[in-house]
Amino acid sequence: MFVRVKTTPKSPRKSVQIVASYRIGGKVKQRIVKHVGIAQDDKELEELKSLAYSIKVKLETENHLPLYTNEDLEKLAEKYQKTSEEKAKQRRLEKEKNSLHLNFNSSFSITNNNNITNTQNNINLDYAVNLLDIEEEDRIITGIHDIYGKLYDEIGFSHTISNPARNRKTSNTLKEIVLARIANPESKRASVSDLEENFGIKLDLNAVYRMMDKITDKSIEKLNELVYKNTKSLFRDKIDVIYFDATTLYFESFTEDEFKKNGYSKDNKFNQPQVVLALMVTKEGLPVGYKTFSGDTFDGHTLMPALNDVKQYYDLDKVVYVADAGMFNKTNLDELEKLKDDGITYIVGARIKNMTKQLKDKITNFDNYRPINDDLSIAVFDFQGNRLIVTYSKERAKKDRYEREKNIEKFINRLKKEKSLKGFLNNNGYKKYIEIENRKNCNTKITIDEEKIKEDEIWDGLKGIITNNTDIDEQEVINQYANLWQVEESFRITKHDLKIRPIYHWKERRIKAHIAISFMAYTLIRHLEHRVRLQYKKLSPEQIRKTLLSVQASILHDKKTNKRYVLPSNVPLDAEKIYKLMDVSLKTSVYRIM
Repeated sequence: MFVRVKTTPKSPRKSVQIVASYRIGGKVKQRIVKHVGIAQDDKELEELKSLAYSIKVKLETENHLPLYTNEDLEKLAEKYQKTSEEKAKQRRLEKEKNSLHLNFNSSFSITNNNNITNTQNNINLDYAVNLLDIEEEDRIITGIHDIYGKLYDEIGFSHTISNPARNRKTSNTLKEIVLARIANPESKRASVSDLEENFGIKLDLNAVYRMMDKITDKSIEKLNELVYKNTKSLFRDKIDVIYFDATTLYFESFTEDEFKKNGYSKDNKFNQPQVVLALMVTKEGLPVGYKTFSGDTFDGHTLMPALNDVKQYYDLDKVVYVADAGMFNKTNLDELEKLKDDGITYIVGARIKNMTKQLKDKITNFDNYRPINDDLSIAVFDFQGNRLIVTYSKERAKKDRYEREKNIEKFINRLKKEKSLKGFLNNNGYKKYIEIENRKNCNTKITIDEEKIKEDEIWDGLKGIITNNTDIDEQEVINQYANLWQVEESFRITKHDLKIRPIYHWKERRIKAHIAISFMAYTLIRHLEHRVRLQYKKLSPEQIRKTLLSVQASILHDKKTNKRYVLPSNVPLDAEKIYKLMDVSLKTSVYRIM
């Protein structure tokens, strides 16, 4: 097998295909194993080729290359079906012409009880039913399990639990809970109920908790390894940029222990214990790995432990780590410098207001800047032997000014209503602009400090970035740092779409298991989103979820014969495309199950 790019005359469109060669007689011919997608530009072409190589490797390693294409199989099936049924169809019609029957596999018109005109002449006795005897026994969702279930198996999540063959039931329970979190993220108890009610799958809640207790630190290490390898395979085994950030996850509890502790909360839940989640993703938002820390861990102290894990367990070549200003501290920069000889460099947001006075004077002197475009100007300074790149954006300056004026307006309105000193000190939005006189007596006076406002105005529109990478130019550094929104988007998905918090578990192992389950669900969501974007069109994780939830089936019960049938629902075009690109057969006709 090989990846082929087929061009279209007088068009920028290029088709990416996986092709296999075969020999007939003395001639070598080729056939398309899979059409991967159509690229409109060079960037899309490279992405599709990388995806094609990943699919090709899976087909070869799994020995999954079909002898026939889907079209070939359909033609063969049609041929044999006609042959086998040709002799029997007249007998069937004679036997059934005196009663009213419904054939789910064919279209027909009914004239009366003694006259059935079948337009395909293809009635199957197994599917001959009386409409009056049919009742809908259940309706289940099939799309989530069909698509995300296959992706779950492809990534190898079934190997997360140790000894999966021996712990088959536990592994199956894990899979169901992960898919339930994608479909409808709720508590474990609610997930068990939802699986039975909407998916026709029965789980024991106690079995779910036992499964969580088997997700050990070794299982989490295996999970990170699987995710890293599968993400890396999508880029021809080369990840050159990794984005890093940390966030907090709070608990519906007020009791601390060694793991869940109070700390600086990004959810403004300062009186509730939390844990810190550090996440690494590619520039496409695909996960690389994660690590958890106790809730009182400072963001800036999460970077090096996570990076050292990656360096220890994964095969890295040259990688640029990108992180925001929260990771900017001397300890991190010194440690990152030690990794440079291993090909690991960094791009980190800089706290330019905390620089030395000499450097701050240079940063705020706009004679040092050169224009890049109508909005952006750039200056480059030396910072401890590395590049400090500072950009000035007119649009960002407008935004900074607007935010400050809005905060001052809030302060003025609040000053008219409230005289409590505590209320003003607790607000980070405007407390840096206020001046407090006579703080210790009854004549306390709160006013706006105009000098502080002027000092703040100088920094409007300025943003600093530090890098020790000498191979990429300033514009590329800026572009890579700007892509940090991918990790922020990833946290939005985990927190909102997957509702990873609040956390209702109390034991450390179950807390870690809950985060692992959520990370598995997040990985499936991101990988499918990536493939859908490349092979079909851009759909958000929520759009994909809703589309797959709409793929359902009715369980029909024949009260007279006690037979049961599955009648698939009508599916939207997006669902058809997703099934096709994932090579999952989409059933559209009724079939018997019992």
